[in-house]
Amino acid sequence: MLSSVSRIESSEPSSKDCVFGVDAVHSAGSMTEENTISPAPKDSVDKAKKVRKPRTKTVKSAGDLSVPASTAPRALKKTETHNRLRIKVRAYEHAILDKSVKQIIDTATRYNAEIIGPVPLPIDIKRYTVNRAAFIDKDSREQFEMRIHKRMIDILNPGPKVIEALTNIDLPSGVSIDVKMMS
Repeated sequence: MLSSVSRIESSEPSSKDCVFGVDAVHSAGSMTEENTISPAPKDSVDKAKKVRKPRTKTVKSAGDLSVPASTAPRALKKTETHNRLRIKVRAYEHAILDKSVKQIIDTATRYNAEIIGPVPLPIDIKRYTVNRAAFIDKDSREQFEMRIHKRMIDILNPGPKVIEALTNIDLPSGVSIDVKMMS
């Protein structure tokens, strides 16, 4: 402890002395490690020089038209999805919403449908501010809010049995459903 304090309190530290106890020397701009060349014998006047490691760059000639596999563009995975059934479910209570979404997913998986979701969508918050008194006391107010929770489910390539099962599903009151067929 005393040696590091005395080193700091003494004159400026040399390039090899590091306050943090690290022996490697780093340049301030690029933070790449630099090697020091040990000086020649004491008879020589040359001092230690810093040599920066060069960054490796590959240069391609104009005649080389072959593209390595690592730089080739990746082939996109194409799925044969022509139809998509998008179901948006809304409710004021999140517990009822989650139960109805689970019921929809169970019905779709029963008929081996490919499902994406449920994706939670942002909650719509509607705030209302109302005066407490009708005539005076403008400073006295009440604030109310309604939260509308939303989920989105996508069913890829739904079959007729899946669509029929989803139309016959019985959901609790307070849950609204929007169904869109997208291509």
